[in-house]
Amino acid sequence: MADPTPSTSSGKMLILVVEKDPHVRELEAHFLSQAGYSVEFVSDGQSALEQAQQLLPDIVITEILVPKLDGLALCRKLKATPQTRHISILIFSILAASGRAQEAGADAFLMKPLAEHRLITTVRGLLEHRSHPLTEAP
Repeated sequence: MADPTPSTSSGKMLILVVEKDPHVRELEAHFLSQAGYSVEFVSDGQSALEQAQQLLPDIVITEILVPKLDGLALCRKLKATPQTRHISILIFSILAASGRAQEAGADAFLMKPLAEHRLITTVRGLLEHRSHPLTEAP
């Protein structure tokens, strides 16, 4: 099991969020930063792939329906690359697609709408149990 030690110079775990909706981004930023995480945002899958390769975040949270490279394709690419396969991936979507998320290699799946407790609990669980298979939050 990977040790959930801080990975940024600020001493905070880094989460890369791929979300095109500015209102959801604002809520995610608030919830995750209040929980003590460092958060970076991108609005499309291709930018997420590039940022993940550069920043090597602890977790990538992605919606499925994002431009340029959808969240499932992003997940497959990150999990297929040795440099990024250790990154935990949480698919967070309005689509009921937990099976598709699991097939793509996601570590967890959450349905929208955004609920602070479910998001933070899932993120903490991923950091504590990085090598476990897909979990679907209640």
